[in-house]
Amino acid sequence: MASRIFGAFDKGQIPTIACFNNATTSLDLDLDKLIAALQTFVTQCVVPVWGTPATLVRTSGFQAGKWAIVFLDTADAPNALAYHDLTPDGFPLSKVFVKTILDGKASLSGATSHELVEMLVDPAINLWAIGPTTGTFYAYESADPVEEATFTLDGFEMTDFVYPSYFEGFRQPGSTQFDYLKKITQPFQLLPGGYQIVFKNGKETQIFGSARKAQRFKKEDRRGHRGGMASRCGGLLGRGAGRSPAGHRGGP
Repeated sequence: MASRIFGAFDKGQIPTIACFNNATTSLDLDLDKLIAALQTFVTQCVVPVWGTPATLVRTSGFQAGKWAIVFLDTADAPNALAYHDLTPDGFPLSKVFVKTILDGKASLSGATSHELVEMLVDPAINLWAIGPTTGTFYAYESADPVEEATFTLDGFEMTDFVYPSYFEGFRQPGSTQFDYLKKITQPFQLLPGGYQIVFKNGKETQIFGSARKAQRFKKEDRRGHRGGMASRCGGLLGRGAGRSPAGHRGGP
């Protein structure tokens, strides 16, 4: 039996995320500008809410002790646009599949920002919140519930994301802000294009914001994203926020 690999996270240190391009497919954008926009997304949008700072740098490959975002050509699992894995050092890694994203007419920056915020909020992919019904737990996926909602930052499409209050069942509807774009009005709500991983009765399942989303989900291979492979936006494919096929989280 192969030895199990666990993520390694050093408390009290701000992670550096190495961003590099291994795709032969053209990104159709300036990578340096995208990285700068993603840094602004983290610093100005995510950090004030989640307190999860990070420094993004462009590199030519993996760097010791650093998290990573790597751009690759074609998904190595059916219909995945992006998902989480581990670097050779056991740190969080987001894989973003350029050709698959562009062929599906999805947003490369949207997929990358989705992966980035979810990687920062739950790097070990092991956080759950007590849901609104007895015995139900909601995965701490910060972009899935609102995944088809986006905004423009420095010329790039960025994903909406939920706030910590989203996972706090004691909050009353309309009592506070629940997501960045103010589209969510109460805890555990799903937008029509969103979904969530839930754990109940010993099993992981999915719930959806609309019948259309549920139908689209059935056409996608989501192995490994705590029970799925990738969150989506736009058309059959969408904004990647999945997990590695080997990285299924299991229940709380």
